[in-house]
Amino acid sequence: MRGGHWLLDRPELALGLATLALHLWLNGRYGYFRDELYFIVCGRHPAWGYTDQPPLVPLIAAASDAAFGSLRGLRLVPALASAAFVALAATAAAVLGGGRYARWLSGLAALAAGALQLVGVLLTTDTLLPLAWLAIGLCVVKAERDDEPRWFLAAGAVAGVTFLAKYTVALYLASIALALLLSPQRRLLARWQPWAGALLACAVAAPNLVWQARNGWPFVAHTAVLAGKNIPHSPGAFLVQEALTLGPATAPLWIAGFAAFAVWRGFWGLRWVAISSALLVAAAALGNGRPYYIAPAFPLLMAGGAVALEAWLPPLGRAALAAAVLVVGVVSAPLFLPVLPIETLIAYLHAIGFRPSTGERLALADLPQYYADQFGWPEMAEVVGRAYQALPPQDRARAVFFAWNYGDAAAIDVFGAPWGLPPAISGHESYFLWGPRSADGSVVLILGGTRARLTQMFRSVEPVGRFSHPLAMPEESGQTVWLCRDILQPVDQLWPRLRHFG
Repeated sequence: MRGGHWLLDRPELALGLATLALHLWLNGRYGYFRDELYFIVCGRHPAWGYTDQPPLVPLIAAASDAAFGSLRGLRLVPALASAAFVALAATAAAVLGGGRYARWLSGLAALAAGALQLVGVLLTTDTLLPLAWLAIGLCVVKAERDDEPRWFLAAGAVAGVTFLAKYTVALYLASIALALLLSPQRRLLARWQPWAGALLACAVAAPNLVWQARNGWPFVAHTAVLAGKNIPHSPGAFLVQEALTLGPATAPLWIAGFAAFAVWRGFWGLRWVAISSALLVAAAALGNGRPYYIAPAFPLLMAGGAVALEAWLPPLGRAALAAAVLVVGVVSAPLFLPVLPIETLIAYLHAIGFRPSTGERLALADLPQYYADQFGWPEMAEVVGRAYQALPPQDRARAVFFAWNYGDAAAIDVFGAPWGLPPAISGHESYFLWGPRSADGSVVLILGGTRARLTQMFRSVEPVGRFSHPLAMPEESGQTVWLCRDILQPVDQLWPRLRHFG
């Protein structure tokens, strides 16, 4: 009994360990995600930057793949980051003045927070963001509440490292700075520590910024293409999508948190949190962003909501809310965590009437994109590998595989070794920077595209294979492997025209 009470008093430890155990159990299921394959390959080309992301996650991916050589090993960092995030979410409630109930509720909400747990399954550029953004927000809270401006230095250090994982942290920092200016807490900016923290963040991020500048700021072109592909939403519709992205179990907390930070006397001095959140929603909606871009800002609202609801609700209401968060979180878990066999998941999605969407103008079948893009990659490499091995030896010596997108290229680079496939080439994102390698255009295998298009580039085009997978993304499945011979234009002249983003 004494041990039970000890654990009940430490939700940070209990929920953190439970999250770690959950991800260690689940993270080896299904298959490698498209972007994970791409990050592994990017990390094998160490640099201070890449066309479409900073360097940190690719370097983690390549190191994890080299160290473990397994899917579960690749996803060890996401599992640890997710466990630390849930523990910090429970801690955040305590920092904001909450008691044991608030700490448990905040931690449970973080554990049930939809896309914020999905990034604990997949190694992506979003993997570190829930933990990092919450840490930055809490640093600013501590600076204001404890009158300890040195916390701005810690915020700057975290922000700099986070910038090397994903650039969207700059938007979060800008929203906090503007929110402070629009609130009475602007007095904090009169001290030197916030500016020193900003300089520290810039110093950590500087090598990547230099890389982007030297390479013509390719991330700007990448972002512009993505914005054109995303489905636009009004701020109200964007919030509805945000609620679905974060999971319905969390909505009561972040809604209550926004209200509490905005007007509750218990959070006097923290109105900037509500202002920052409103600015982020407006910026993301007007900028045609996707809801998950700003999802890492919501755990601070959830922690605030847990503290406020602890104070506002009667005991029966508190118990009912905690039970609802737990039950709804369990029911919605298969939408974000690979807890079910894939056939059972498809039946479950049909039963609840779930219709997947990517937030882009992109067709989907039964599975959400983040699940569908975990299927078919080894099989794709096998189809291309068989076509390659069927070539005469003199043709294999000259042959290359050209991919229209980084997913196909990375699948060949990661899974093509048993078939002796050479490194893939592509004009997509960072693959363009690595060039056509030794390709002379005499023998090229290409997956996808039409004969009509390819005959404008090659003298001879013939089908030599076909890739299909029932669970893969529809745009990937049902594609022909073409054997193309004798390019009509020198490769070095054609290559610049093959570059594309998004």
